[in-house]
Amino acid sequence: MKRLLAVLLALVVHLLTLGFVALGAWIILAHVAELIAWLLGGTSLAIAWALRPRLGGLPADAEVLDRSSAPELYGVAERVADRVGVRRPAKVAVRDLEAETRYERVGPLRTPVLTIGLPLWLALPPRQRVALLATAYARVPTGDELIVDGALATLEAWRDALVGAEPLQVRQDAQTQISASSLGAVDHPGTTYEAMGALGRLLGRVLGGPVLLVRYALTRLARAGEARTLARRQALARRAASERELAELDELTGGGYLAPMQAAALRGESAAAIRQGALSRSRLTDDGVLTSPPRSELLGTHDSERVDEELLGHYTRAIRGFGLIS
Repeated sequence: MKRLLAVLLALVVHLLTLGFVALGAWIILAHVAELIAWLLGGTSLAIAWALRPRLGGLPADAEVLDRSSAPELYGVAERVADRVGVRRPAKVAVRDLEAETRYERVGPLRTPVLTIGLPLWLALPPRQRVALLATAYARVPTGDELIVDGALATLEAWRDALVGAEPLQVRQDAQTQISASSLGAVDHPGTTYEAMGALGRLLGRVLGGPVLLVRYALTRLARAGEARTLARRQALARRAASERELAELDELTGGGYLAPMQAAALRGESAAAIRQGALSRSRLTDDGVLTSPPRSELLGTHDSERVDEELLGHYTRAIRGFGLIS
């Protein structure tokens, strides 16, 4: 019931955005010869544009790999996607200094893109690499979650515009300098600006009250379904990785994997040496015995090594900045 209420409330928020589009278009089309109509209609359309649901996009530091240069990486990405039951990624990208691996649908065409964070990927054995991809695929939102998340983003934009607006810092600094100058209290430009700014903030807080209430209600309704969402994601991830493998991945990502790699990078070790050191740590059992590298049905040891060969140049570039990761 709460899930249905969250979707309905989110749809109302989206309909309000569409209302600004319809209002702006009607004003312009109904009074096309009048300048004031273009100003009011354009303002309404601008508000709708600012409140539009975001389609997402690749981070600025993400580099998309050609399939011809990384066929093995694309292959394992597609095998895991098939096992989890999501669309195969049309593009695979890498990020040098970001550990998180994400699977998103971006742009107007909702193109599925897999973005791999190289620091963590470099440290994982084959089995955990599959678990990492499975976890990323499992986080793909359902239609209901997309509707609610988009509405929350719109309400956040409303909140920032109505409640979060503050005077420009540059304007305040200039006003302080003018007040401290020889002009004194007689010549004090900006009084009208300050008064209008205070009036605008007051009006924003009055209109922002309902927005904050809707945002609070939708957030509470969305949180009520978090347990179900988490269970769904875990069930999807377990299609490609076992419970134990997922737990091992959580333990690795909890911390500790990065410091040895940063130390090795500072010593000037090569990407291949850093990779072998990470594999040795993953093969070390509790009694100190080295075992064979943990492989996966979807990514064998030799296949994983071929992936490393494809990404060697990217590894070499990435480790130069490992010291910047905190």
